[in-house]
Amino acid sequence: MGKILPNYVSTTNACKLCKPLGASLAFRGVEGAVPFLHGSQGCATYMRRYIISHFNEPIDIASSSLGEKNAVYGGGANLKLGLKNVTQKYHPALIGIATTCLTETIGDDVKMLLFQYRQEFMQDGGPLLVQVSTPSYSGTHMEGFHAAVRALVEQLTVATEANGTVNILPGFLSAADLRSLKEMVVDCGLTATVLPDFSETLDGPALRDYPLIPEGGTKISDIRAMSGAQATVEFGYTLPDQLSGGSYLKKTYGVPLQRLGMPVGIRETDRLFETLAEFSGRPMPGKYALARGRLVDSLVDGHKYVFGKRAVVYGEEDLVIGLTSFLAEIGVQPVLCASGGTSGGFVKAIGKAVEGFAVEMPRVHEGMDFHEIGELAAELKPDFFLGHSKGYALARGIGLPLIRVGFPIHDRVGGQRLLHIGYHGAQQLFDLIANAMIMAKQDSSEVGYSYM
Repeated sequence: MGKILPNYVSTTNACKLCKPLGASLAFRGVEGAVPFLHGSQGCATYMRRYIISHFNEPIDIASSSLGEKNAVYGGGANLKLGLKNVTQKYHPALIGIATTCLTETIGDDVKMLLFQYRQEFMQDGGPLLVQVSTPSYSGTHMEGFHAAVRALVEQLTVATEANGTVNILPGFLSAADLRSLKEMVVDCGLTATVLPDFSETLDGPALRDYPLIPEGGTKISDIRAMSGAQATVEFGYTLPDQLSGGSYLKKTYGVPLQRLGMPVGIRETDRLFETLAEFSGRPMPGKYALARGRLVDSLVDGHKYVFGKRAVVYGEEDLVIGLTSFLAEIGVQPVLCASGGTSGGFVKAIGKAVEGFAVEMPRVHEGMDFHEIGELAAELKPDFFLGHSKGYALARGIGLPLIRVGFPIHDRVGGQRLLHIGYHGAQQLFDLIANAMIMAKQDSSEVGYSYM
């Protein structure tokens, strides 16, 4: 009798998060916006806790709080009551409504329900309502993030005259990355609409009084005028057209689209500055040329500590692609590039990321969980892991360093302040990796040493 194979695939420890969590983060990056989940209270509570643990900032995510009765009869009444309560308490400029597994499974017609709500309760005005479909069983938090950005562009942007600005859709960067990106744009003499921008709303200053909606975020008026930009720059080699705000602007309003990789490392950052120079007509500002030169000098100085090391890289697809390109630049061999995403373009993009560098093509897997990553890591014998905190148990079990990047970082402070992009980000990443390798060798030495 032949071996009977199971007709299902189980996930032991997912290397991804849920779609409405990603949508909530994107909505948080709009000025005056409140994220709202149409689903059970538990979903919103879980996401708030998860996001707060990384950003160390409070975040309110409203919920329609469906129960067993609503699962049978529908959640329309709860949705309308929830929107009414949020409007009265928060006075938001916009409510971003994301669906969950429950409401998608029972088949709530959210578009119709929102039409009814506008007719019943918004005759005298009220906040803008932007909706997005984000059932967790159909994708990852990154797909929810991009779907929310696309929904904001589709549902808010209107035809407008040319305004000379540049649209930048950066994807899921850290708060520090977003601040650095905006500084680069200004230094290049450009005016840009960065969507979303949670650099202040999820990483703000200490305040005497708690604001229900923190200041900051992309202005709604700027989103409306994105159709008049001279071009859109969108980060992400694996982003499909149906989730791309840049593709929508190009198709609907004829705004030229420039697709770049996440600017991690020298090569991808060079491409970003070349693109910005095309729009501004100016060369790279001197301070960035100096930062690039200092970075190259440090790579020469520290090459002996990292060259030939082997790394397992995991996380969101486009971040992993950027990190892989950077590792190849500094002489580290990526042996496994893994993600819970399933874009279908991951393998090809990793191939391009290592092209031209003296490293071999790594093993590349999408749709992976940490159990599978651990099995391959035991075979591939890496020197370190590069990824977020959810890989800590795996790295600890194998006895290898974990260099924390990306989201979520729950077991260290400052995850929201980690800089990944640009020459300054590459400098920080290189120092982290080189020092981790020095420490590993130092700690494993029989005598130890205090001088490199």
